[in-house]
Amino acid sequence: MKKIIFLLFIIFGTFTANAQEKKSVEPTPKTIVYGSDECHHCIDTKAFLTKNNISFEFFDIDKNPEALKEMLLKLRNAKISTQNLGIPVVDKNGVIYMNNGVFEEFLQKIK
Repeated sequence: MKKIIFLLFIIFGTFTANAQEKKSVEPTPKTIVYGSDECHHCIDTKAFLTKNNISFEFFDIDKNPEALKEMLLKLRNAKISTQNLGIPVVDKNGVIYMNNGVFEEFLQKIK
């Protein structure tokens, strides 16, 4: 009987330790860039993020209609007008940035 209780204690302790380890892991910040492989601002944005060691995922909205729909939905949800759409559009941890002004200021916002 003592062996069973000891074994259950070890098993329970292992699961508890694993659960605590998982809780302490913080999610990696996520940056998504929507743009085009033919857009010089998009190319420059990817280079800027790479240079600053900011990991990102890039979606070419010319080649990926689902990414285009996703980007437009995010812009609408953020109440950003799509009438004068400027790319790239960056989703940084749920905050949406659109390049529609001074490009250097846009880059500093997404840093």
